[in-house]
Amino acid sequence: MQKLLLLGAEAVAQGAIDGGMSGIYAYPGTPSTEITEYVQNSKAADERKIHSQWSANEKTAMEAALGMSYAGKRAMVCMKHVGLNVAADAFINSAITGVNGGLIVTVADDPSMHSSQNEQDSRFFGKFAMIPILEPSNQQEAYDMAYEGFMLSEKFKLPVLLRFTTRLSHSRAGVQTKEIKEQNPLTYPEDPIQFVLLPSNARKRFKGLLAAQDSIEVDSEKSKHNVYLDGNDKSLGIIACGIAYNYLTENYPDRNCRYPILKLGQYPLPYSKVEKIVHECEKVLVLEDGYPLLKNS
Repeated sequence: MQKLLLLGAEAVAQGAIDGGMSGIYAYPGTPSTEITEYVQNSKAADERKIHSQWSANEKTAMEAALGMSYAGKRAMVCMKHVGLNVAADAFINSAITGVNGGLIVTVADDPSMHSSQNEQDSRFFGKFAMIPILEPSNQQEAYDMAYEGFMLSEKFKLPVLLRFTTRLSHSRAGVQTKEIKEQNPLTYPEDPIQFVLLPSNARKRFKGLLAAQDSIEVDSEKSKHNVYLDGNDKSLGIIACGIAYNYLTENYPDRNCRYPILKLGQYPLPYSKVEKIVHECEKVLVLEDGYPLLKNS
């Protein structure tokens, strides 16, 4: 364990390496490219024989990561937001098939289109797929969420979407690493038919996905990434999602904000915490780096 100075994208990569990842697959696209590049240049990844490969496109990268997950290994697939459109077929279906080894779908969004042809918010894709979503507010959380995301994926046997944005991906901060986990052994799935989405089987799998939603919501309610920070002045309550929490705290160098803050980093939304700040405060300010997912929920 050590402290490293890392870009947000590099923190995701290091977290995945330390979290027991066996393979990473990607199609290059700023601001996500540095994740895979970091793994490919990592001595630790080389020593652990982590399979790393650039794919023909985002869909084939998604399918390669799924294949490794189906075999029981932990895998990550990386792309930028427009790439998720290309991978959408396999991505949505992966929520129906479920996974065997932990699978993290890492998507770097690009608000303000610094290097992109459009602006999208991948949280809507995750909500549509009905899978857990993680959104870090800083580089340390980017590391932690990649490190722990495999466990969350294996808990629900579903892929997990890890969404972050350009300003987190391309800025640096100190990151405290954790104990390196062993990679998963190859394991044969209990029900390999789950990966065959013939309509008769897909209908059964979809019912299972719907049935899991209550448990996923409970996990989000209890998540350490969703924190209510009380304040004395109830004239305003602030809900800050992901890196928007960092934007907020930059206005308070001493971190002493007089208003209550609900810091969100895991979805589905923790509705009890949202209701608490809405009922306690006269007005609510919602901060999101992207589209108004929370505001429209």
